[in-house]
Amino acid sequence: MPLRPLGANGPLVSQLALGTMTFGAESDEAEACAQLDLFVERGGTLIDSADVYAAGASESIIGRWGRARGGMDDLIVATKARFGPPPGSRGASRRAIRRCLDASLNRLQVEAVDLYFIHGWDRDTEIEETLSTLGDLVAAERIHNIAWSNLTGWQLQKIVSTARAGGYPMPVAVQPQYNLLERGAEIELLPCCLEAGIALTPWSPLGGGWLTGKYGADARPTGATRLGEDPDRGVEAYDRRNTERTHTIVDAVRTVAERHGRPPAHVAIAWLLARPGVAAVLLGARTAGQLADNLDAVDLSLEPGDMEALTAVSAPGLPSYPYGFVQDWSGLDIWRRLGT
Repeated sequence: MPLRPLGANGPLVSQLALGTMTFGAESDEAEACAQLDLFVERGGTLIDSADVYAAGASESIIGRWGRARGGMDDLIVATKARFGPPPGSRGASRRAIRRCLDASLNRLQVEAVDLYFIHGWDRDTEIEETLSTLGDLVAAERIHNIAWSNLTGWQLQKIVSTARAGGYPMPVAVQPQYNLLERGAEIELLPCCLEAGIALTPWSPLGGGWLTGKYGADARPTGATRLGEDPDRGVEAYDRRNTERTHTIVDAVRTVAERHGRPPAHVAIAWLLARPGVAAVLLGARTAGQLADNLDAVDLSLEPGDMEALTAVSAPGLPSYPYGFVQDWSGLDIWRRLGT
């Protein structure tokens, strides 16, 4: 599997990453280990977890798997903190980060985490406290690189400016939801990442399963799928996403897929891998079979016409003010280049 640099200063990672939110929840330990084995056999190197995935079970499964294979020094292991602070701590405070990292290292059975994400913005903790804590942990060689998830553009810019002013470590990656159905990251977050040399590792590349074409317009999903079991699931909820725009995009994906003789999921993943700033796309699966199907997307290169058609049909549109105004009157062409 090809490797890509994680931002300007991060490690090299496989362009498809293994998301492990299902481990210990939708996938039992045997199934999770089968996914890990398959992922590594296929050349994958970036394994992404979080302390709150299945209340720590995801990290524990990865740790036991890693110990059984003799370690994970050949892999890039990522985890997160923020949403499960110890009692008495705010999510991204010094006390919370240190204690959450101790627990994650213990569960993962490693001495250091290669990539440590702050899982979201913490309005109650000054960013200097968070960054200085992360800097101390980098200096102590307990984490190697820092990153953030689920940010707005102004939040990322505050992190970048504070890090530069204070001499703290710069994030090498940001992990947003980004796919053909959800391109809001292009308005502020992606331009900020491109300016600062920060990579994207998007989650939900298939839009919660919508971009596989398995959900229709006339029947709420049922059965053993994420939306079948929970149709009201967050930003991917059936009633929220069941729109004319969604089905127009899915039809366009299906058309490209038929031309290439591939499943729609491959096209959705290939489009995302070809977007500026994207270093690695997170694949989450319930079974090794599902993971194998999606890993096959790695060798699909879409033609320029395919990319243009998919980008155009999924364009969210640029708000006329201030973005359209700035684009027209300040000569800023980033959103035209992104096809936003």
